[in-house]
Amino acid sequence: MSIELPDLAEGDFYYESLGGGRFRSTIHAQGAWNPHEQHMAPASGILADALLRHEPRDDVRMARLSYEILGLIPGGEFEITTTTLRPGRTIELVQAELSAAGRVAIRATAWRMATSDTSAVAAVEDAAMPAPDECKPWDGASVWPGGYIRSLEMRIAEGHRAGSGKVWIRTEHPLTDAADSPDVARLVGLVDTANGIAARVSPGKNSYIFPNLDLQIHMYREPAGQWLGLDNLVSFGTDGIGLTSTVLHDISGPFGRAEQILTLRKTDG
Repeated sequence: MSIELPDLAEGDFYYESLGGGRFRSTIHAQGAWNPHEQHMAPASGILADALLRHEPRDDVRMARLSYEILGLIPGGEFEITTTTLRPGRTIELVQAELSAAGRVAIRATAWRMATSDTSAVAAVEDAAMPAPDECKPWDGASVWPGGYIRSLEMRIAEGHRAGSGKVWIRTEHPLTDAADSPDVARLVGLVDTANGIAARVSPGKNSYIFPNLDLQIHMYREPAGQWLGLDNLVSFGTDGIGLTSTVLHDISGPFGRAEQILTLRKTDG
């Protein structure tokens, strides 16, 4: 049975803003598992952007993002609504929901925390990655289909193997046609790519699919710049559940971690 493809926006960006919290995706946001869905990566970026714009404050920073993927993310038109779940002076919890085709497809929550000068005790245990110019170009589209993967520039470090790898990614496409999203939103909009950079098995027929049900991001430093580095480990359990774990980097070094729980499903020929 053929599935009708959505009505997509056109342009060298991921989303066209329609006003009033409504957007339309372009081909650059197309998913890898199904051609009629959005990839979680840019969808998580536009949700992060909405959360950053919701009742903004200069004295707090978004430190943890938690995404629940409630089903297939339809391509085309959708709406984002934001709310404050738990207001507070030093910590607050905010929420954004992406709704399409009459249902909520993604629910995101973010803890925003008060900032202060702790440079006297600052320290990081995560190891640095080789810089992008020390890595080789990599064509992720040779492994994965979809417009989102084709929109990326990717560089791979030595030692890459199934289940473990270090990859730098960036995109020339802004999140929206306004091209005014902050670096943290654009970089968060690349993090979900982590589940595909060092797959334990080749996706597709006579193999397995392993979509993630969530995306959890913890940031002990706010990232900046164009490049996102993914230092990645993938584990498959024996009962159909897996986990992708990633240390996140920008050009200045590691800034946080991401986790994605996976559902493993055997595919037919």
